[in-house]
Amino acid sequence: MTTGLQKDAMEIQQPPRQWDVPPPPSTPPRAMTDVELRVHKRLLWVDGAAYPLRNIARVYTFTLRPKRKEAVFRFLKRAGIILAVAIGLSIIGGLISLASSSSGPYESEQSSGGGLIVLVWICSGAALIYFLVDMLSVVTAQSHYVLAVETAGPSTAMVTSPDPQHLDRLVGYVSGALENPDTEFQVTVERLTINSPTNYHFGDSVNMYGGSGNTGIAA
Repeated sequence: MTTGLQKDAMEIQQPPRQWDVPPPPSTPPRAMTDVELRVHKRLLWVDGAAYPLRNIARVYTFTLRPKRKEAVFRFLKRAGIILAVAIGLSIIGGLISLASSSSGPYESEQSSGGGLIVLVWICSGAALIYFLVDMLSVVTAQSHYVLAVETAGPSTAMVTSPDPQHLDRLVGYVSGALENPDTEFQVTVERLTINSPTNYHFGDSVNMYGGSGNTGIAA
């Protein structure tokens, strides 16, 4: 029979404040940018997208660079068009004001011509600022070292990693799985997130995961 003193001794032997500590997680939580790349049952899984190994045409790494030169030329072209239109409309507004002043003191027509010139240059300035910001977003965008998996179709899956050597090793892993379809492995890479795929140099059409203005879903 257990006495009251023995029960008290058993309770004292318990480490203090252990009952409120939650158990440690079985696996560390994944970051929001993490993507699981794995080969399982002759399928290459990139996050939630599956690519049959038999449909993969090429696996390679390259540096994804923004179209900086094209962005500058596009801004200069747009700026030239905007300035040409603004100057043309300003000339029309000036002619209206000049015709009004020569025909007589019609203040309403003169004010309409001046108001047209002011409105034209306000709109032109706003458009130039918008296109300037658009150009700077491309010029200042960073390049990404990516792993690309091309399929027999037009789509390409892309992932990235802060360690370029890690992506280079993955090329060997995926290539080995293509030669030996029964091979299975699983690694963690990072999701490629860019603002607009049209502002980057791509080969074929690319399905991108993350960012705005993208087509389809991939990683």
